[in-house]
This record gives sequence, structure tokens and C-alpha cells, in this order.
Amino acid sequence: MPELEIVRVPGLLDYNEGLALQKRLKADVVAARSPGAVVLCEHPSVYTAGRRTRPSDLPTDGSPVVQVDRGGRITWHGPGQLVAYPILRLAEPLDVVAWVRDLEQVIIDAAAAVGITAERIDGRSGAWVPTSPPAKVGAIGLHVAEGVTSHGIAINCENDLEAYATIVPCGIADAGVTTLSRAAGHRVAADEVADRVAARVQAAFDGMHTGNRIARQETLV
Repeated sequence: MPELEIVRVPGLLDYNEGLALQKRLKADVVAARSPGAVVLCEHPSVYTAGRRTRPSDLPTDGSPVVQVDRGGRITWHGPGQLVAYPILRLAEPLDVVAWVRDLEQVIIDAAAAVGITAERIDGRSGAWVPTSPPAKVGAIGLHVAEGVTSHGIAINCENDLEAYATIVPCGIADAGVTTLSRAAGHRVAADEVADRVAARVQAAFDGMHTGNRIARQETLV
């Protein structure tokens, strides 16, 4: 399979500039000028609301929220959180759920690379550290149009969790959020997992097209 372009943005990428970057990359994929790309970045602090966001999810302190066309509900992005946007064409026939499971596996594998156990929870997307209650360490939100996927995953590495206190993150009120650093008991920076994430997205892209998906088949049911 062709190599995806890896776009590692230094510093903090303004969220709206990130949306514009995704739009340009997506246009290249739709027009077959590019096989696809993976944007790896960190954003300044921002709340973003997906298509399923409810009024009760919104910040209780009146913080501004960016409305976006991805699936899912409200979440937060900010420094210390690695965001990965795989912009690529999905294999035919389209199976968005299977791609979500692949991206969950990307997060799980990235966590494992720094010694953290993360897992799926039935009925909920993303990756979770098996505490009591479970704590979400990686979130997923996608938009698919013309067979091309955009938006992607966010992995909490060493970010402050205080921003989550004013919202109902991902619409889930009965579980917590955590970071790789908190779970590991030592600092895990975004740069420590960025290369692993890029490599696993490439593996997921390859496997999707060859029929050898990185997510175990039993997780696709």
C-alpha cells in the first residue's frame, strides 16, 4: 500500500487552521492527487461539539464552543493532548464502524508502547484505562464524505484534566477521563507516542485494504 504523508505540526496548531488543513488534504485525496495523510498536532485549549452534542453537554461556565461536522458529542483539545487526523480513502465497501475499531486499536497500541493497558468498553467508542470507574484516555470522532475520512483521534498524554470539569465529555456522565501520564505515574509527552500513532495508522490503512485489519476480528462484531 502507498505511504501516507506524515504531517507533524510543531507547537500549537490553531483549531480553525487545523480544519482548513484537513480540508486541503481531503481535497487532494478526493481528487486522487494524494493517497492520504496523517496530521499529528496539539491544539490550543478549545471545546469542539460534534453533530450529536446536546445542550446539557455544553460548558457550564459559558466557554465558547466550535461546532464541527464530525460524529460524536462535545470534547476538549489542548496542550499535552496528541491529536491525529488520518485523512484517507476508506476501502470499499465502506465500513465506518470497522475503521473506528481500527482507530481504537491505534490508541490501545500507543498506550501499550508506554506501558499502559487500555481497552474497549462495549457500547462506547474510544479507549479506556480499566480503573473504577473506567477512565477514557483516547477519543474518536470522524466525518466521512465521498469515501474519505477526516477528523480522527485524541490521546490524553500530559494535559490538564480541569477543562473536562465544565462539560460532559463525549456525552458520558458516569465515567472519568485520564491521561497516559496519570496512568503511568510519570510524564508521557505527546512526542513520545506520536511516531507510534503514525506507524499504527499506516498499519490500519494497509490492513483495511488488504483485509488484515489491525483490530482483532472479534472486536468488529
